Amino acid sequence: MDFQGGILQDGSPMESLEKQLICPICLEMFSKPVVILPCQHNLCRKCANDVFQAANPYWQSRGSLISGGRFRCPSCRHEVLLDRHGVYGLQRNLLVENIIDIYKQECSSRPLKKGEHPMCKEHEDERINIYCVTCEVPTCSMCKVFGAHKDCEVAPLQTVFQGQKTELNNCISMLVAGNDRIQTIISQLEDSCQSTEENSEAAKRELCARFDALAALLEEKKAELLRRISQEQADKTAFIQSLICQYKEQLEKSSRLVETAVQAAEETGGAAFLMNAKQLIKTIVEASKGGRLDKIEQGYESMDAFSVSLEHLTEAVHALDFDPAEEDEEYFDGEEEEMEE
Repeated sequence: MDFQGGILQDGSPMESLEKQLICPICLEMFSKPVVILPCQHNLCRKCANDVFQAANPYWQSRGSLISGGRFRCPSCRHEVLLDRHGVYGLQRNLLVENIIDIYKQECSSRPLKKGEHPMCKEHEDERINIYCVTCEVPTCSMCKVFGAHKDCEVAPLQTVFQGQKTELNNCISMLVAGNDRIQTIISQLEDSCQSTEENSEAAKRELCARFDALAALLEEKKAELLRRISQEQADKTAFIQSLICQYKEQLEKSSRLVETAVQAAEETGGAAFLMNAKQLIKTIVEASKGGRLDKIEQGYESMDAFSVSLEHLTEAVHALDFDPAEEDEEYFDGEEEEMEE
C-alpha cells in the first residue's frame, strides 16, 4: 500500500504525524529498522548506510579491520562518528518503529476515497497506473488502449517508480557526499585562516623583536660615540683652561713688573735711579725673552673628526625587506575540480 501524503485530508492530525515519519533521504516513511543518530534524528538503516558508503567509499564490510568512518546528519549536519560496525552499530529507534506500525494499521483500516489516488485528466474515472516510456509521463490504461499513448511504449508504474526512486536516492547520496567534501574543504580553509592569523602574529612579534634589538644596538653605539666626543671635549677644554691659567699668571707678573718699572721711571734723583735701573732693565729683558708659553694650533677647537656618515646605514634601512620565500605550494589537490565534475 502506498503511504505517501494525500491519503488523508490536508491538515489532519494523521497527516501531521505522517510528516514526522518521513525519512529525509528517501522521502518515504521510515522502513524497519529505524536507526537513531547521536543528534536524535532518525534515518532508514538503508538510507543511513547509503549516505555512510557515499561519504566513506573505501570502507569495507562489517567485521573488517577498517576502524570506522563518519558522515553528517542530513537534517542538522551534525557529524556522526561510527565504529568498525558502521551503520549497524547505531541504535534502533523502537518507539518510532511501533508508531509506524500503528500508523500503517490505522491507514489500512481507512477506505480509499475517489480522488485520493491521481486520476487521469482525459478519463476521469481511470486511475493513473502505467508509465509511458516514450513520452516520459504517467498515464492510465485507457490512454494506452484508446488515447494519446496507444502507439507508445509503456511500463508498469511501480517498476519505473522504483527505478527513478533508486536513481534519486543515488543522486541524494552523491549530493550528501559532495556536501561532506565541501564541508571538509571549508574546515580546511577555516584551519588555514586561523593558522595564517597565528603565523602572522608570530611573524610580527619576531619582526618587532629584531627591530627592538637593532634599536638597542644603535642606542648603545650612539652612547659610545657620545662618550668619546665628551672625553675629547673634556681633554681639550682642560688643556685650554690650563693655558688660560698660565697666561693669567704671566700677565699678573708682567703687570707687577710694569708697575715697578713705572715707579722707577718716576725717580728724579740720578743716584737713586741708577742704583736699581740696571737690574730692573735686566729683569724686564729676561721676562720678555723667557716667558714663552704654549699655544693651541689653528682649528684645535674643531670637532670635525667626530663626524659620522650614516648614508650607508640609511640606504641599508631603506633596502630592508623580507627574505625571498619559495613559491607557495598548491593547497588544493583537485578536490574542487572533482566536485565540479
